[in-house]
Amino acid sequence: MLTGRESLLRLIGKRRRYLPNRHLLLSAPTPNSLNLEVNDYGNLISLAGDDGRSSEDPASSDDPSKFSDDLSLSTRKKRRLTQTTLLQSSFWSVPKQSEDGLVICTQQQPILDSETSQFNLVQRSDSICCKAEDGSCSPSSEQISKTVTLDEANGEAIETFIVGRKFSDVHDIEIGGNISLLRHPENVKDRNAIKVVSADSEMLGYLPKDISQCLSPMIDDYDLKFEGTITSVPKNSSEAVPIKVVCHKMTSDGWKECEFYGDFKPLWEKVLQVVEHQMQFPPKTTRYQLNFNVLLQEVLRSCSHLFTAEERAFLESFPTLSEDSQRLFIRLYTRKGPWFRLSNISYPEVSDSLQALKDLTVRGFMSSVKDASELDHQKMKEITELLNVTELRDILSINKVFSCGSRKRDLINSLCSCYNDGTRINLATIILERTGLCAKISSTAESLIWRVERLFFLNGEQDLSSFVLQDLGIIKYPTYKCIDSEQIFSNRTTLLAYEEAIEVAQLMDESLDNEDSRTVLKCIMIAETRISSSSLVSAQAAAFNRFTASWVYSKVVLLGVSFFENHKRHIIFVFLPVVICFSGFRYNQAVYLLRRLLSCFNCDGRRGYWTVRLSTDLEHMGRPNESLTVAEQGLLDPWVRAGSRVALQRRILRLAKPPRRWKTPTFSNLVENKIPEVVTIQGRSLNCEVGMKNRFYGEDGEQCGVEQLALQYYSGEGGGWQGIHTESSIWLTIFGLLMWDILFSDVPGVFQTRFQTAPLDLETESFYLTRKETIESQLEKVANGMAEEILIISYETHRGTACRGVAWDRFSLEDLRAAAACVGGVCIASLCRHLAQDYRSWCSGMPDLLLWRFKENGYEGEAKLVEVKSEKDRLSEQQRAWLLLLMDSGFNVEICKVRPASLSKT
Repeated sequence: MLTGRESLLRLIGKRRRYLPNRHLLLSAPTPNSLNLEVNDYGNLISLAGDDGRSSEDPASSDDPSKFSDDLSLSTRKKRRLTQTTLLQSSFWSVPKQSEDGLVICTQQQPILDSETSQFNLVQRSDSICCKAEDGSCSPSSEQISKTVTLDEANGEAIETFIVGRKFSDVHDIEIGGNISLLRHPENVKDRNAIKVVSADSEMLGYLPKDISQCLSPMIDDYDLKFEGTITSVPKNSSEAVPIKVVCHKMTSDGWKECEFYGDFKPLWEKVLQVVEHQMQFPPKTTRYQLNFNVLLQEVLRSCSHLFTAEERAFLESFPTLSEDSQRLFIRLYTRKGPWFRLSNISYPEVSDSLQALKDLTVRGFMSSVKDASELDHQKMKEITELLNVTELRDILSINKVFSCGSRKRDLINSLCSCYNDGTRINLATIILERTGLCAKISSTAESLIWRVERLFFLNGEQDLSSFVLQDLGIIKYPTYKCIDSEQIFSNRTTLLAYEEAIEVAQLMDESLDNEDSRTVLKCIMIAETRISSSSLVSAQAAAFNRFTASWVYSKVVLLGVSFFENHKRHIIFVFLPVVICFSGFRYNQAVYLLRRLLSCFNCDGRRGYWTVRLSTDLEHMGRPNESLTVAEQGLLDPWVRAGSRVALQRRILRLAKPPRRWKTPTFSNLVENKIPEVVTIQGRSLNCEVGMKNRFYGEDGEQCGVEQLALQYYSGEGGGWQGIHTESSIWLTIFGLLMWDILFSDVPGVFQTRFQTAPLDLETESFYLTRKETIESQLEKVANGMAEEILIISYETHRGTACRGVAWDRFSLEDLRAAAACVGGVCIASLCRHLAQDYRSWCSGMPDLLLWRFKENGYEGEAKLVEVKSEKDRLSEQQRAWLLLLMDSGFNVEICKVRPASLSKT
């Protein structure tokens, strides 16, 4: 994979089915600053007359976007959502409203639902506040319109439901039947469970989890007893049963004059709020439907300025659709598509798919095809993908068309070729007769819902499945406050520019998959002409910089650098003169793009990597003097750090020899001679092939890697060390646990969504500068020997909660305590300070092994960090930078070389 593509894929996320600006982007003329075009064989041809170095004056070129857009759906190998995981859920998480009108985005804890045997969410009052607006999501027209009804005399009766009916001892219930509530703390799935029992003490089911979470502590603390009646009976015995309950103790004389009533009242008011919200969204409503409405309404509430009046009206109309229509749309939106056969649409929660589809089509959320006159070439090609192999063969045989192959792709190509040449005028009719009514998400709905998701999650890696992962308890997000400050997207223009940049990124990715050099070049040219100078005016601007179009285009340009550096692999036909010209020419374009990046982004942590690449490419071009100058200038750049800085220092030492430079750099001893390499071990090798990970036989005769072999050596003759293969993971875990309260402290603007595992500014300088006083105070405690105590408290308090860098499943509390005790507070504080100051530069590349051993007293110990390398392996520049930094911080480090037994020195 080309360098930079993985990062681009994370930015794009799930590929969009419809790119609204695709045609405009590919057809509009673009200034050709690269002086390049692609010939019919896929080779890059230079338009420059000399060495190929482009000037700043843009040279117009022929439109390189004229190509056959033969992007078949079957070639899209990218991510597909798992429908059963996302959509077979029945509970939800929604914002609640405080007394002052702030919408509270509550974090939830997973509790297993007795009705569905799946996890549900319990609201927590200590969670985050998001946006200042009015209340929670409005129910659709078919949702139950009940609200909390209080007893007219005393206001203490509440309406709710019995859920978990499959656990009931009674299947036949009657309206008006007497019931009572009974605590069930023995329930291993939910310690707050409340059973609903009949007058004969037979179990009818449970109260909903969000209500029992609030009500059960009150029953325990105030000895409350609730009784009531069944208000209606559903048709299906497994459905939720509406009930009305009242606490008679709360209606007794003198209750409100009790000394504890002041503490009791806010707790009861919270119960009423939860009940009111539940009546708006009764248990019959599917969880994915509610999650979608929450997402939609939160975005419309907080980002309404980014939509036109027509767009807002369109999105606001979604909750007014019927239940079936909402569910069908969400189901299909989360599938791959783009087209769907009505005959294949069947969901148990959608009672009438045909009527739902008609309603969605009328309201503009979907479009359908049922007549051959509506088919054009693109629709025809997409709809044929819905046919199976048998259907394709039948249609071809009816039309007497010969296929060159038997695979589905060959059959589709044969069918499309007949349709294109017009020789089979009834072909479209025959295809639609086989498929029946076909439908897809409309382009308007596709674009707007994509925007809503992007504004809600602020990345391409999360989508509606994030709700489900939280609902099922698979991921538990931390508690923090979303404190509003300035908007990430201040106006609609900046958002549209950002969206178009992501479209260019997706086009680039698709073109690389299809080996379409012409479109790849077009995307590079678009990105190169649209990146602009990025000057950060505030700490918050640094955190928001990733949401600008220029930042996205910089990703595309960097991938373009890799494309040019490696383009020789994509040449289809090679002629000797072309190869000779292209061999040096490809680096010219990479150099030009790197210079553009460095000139446009003056305050960016990526400058170090760009500078190393620029210096390297200049050397490949046979220009060592320029390469040396670039490296020397790079060391003066304050944004060149960590491994990139070490790489430039080593390049200077290699290039700066007489007669280029007569003076030896002052850092020569620091780079070359400081890292000890004192241990060499041998092992029986399974393979020593270049490019393959080395495998050895361990002391127990089992296969293992070099790291496990080294651990076995150190635990035995190497000194009786205990240890783990950890690399950077344990240190990021320790950093996250020690700095937890600081990571999730109340800083304006750094928490924008309920699904974050770190503040937005963690990888920027502003993280340390904004919190410098609290960070240094915490590090002082760590240096003074409190690291182990802080780790224990943080681990036990937050165990299982997602946090950037914290690997709960890899390290036990004992491992972490041993590391803290043996490494020492001063060293850990120094390491954490570097991560706080520049997390992006230092979050990778740490030594492979952490070793420790305790002294006889069992309290004091020592630790060692070991980088393990095989015979032909070398340190990366980032690893070298870490080793030097650790040594300066007081760590005991060394390099361990593992050699095959036949090559070991005697």
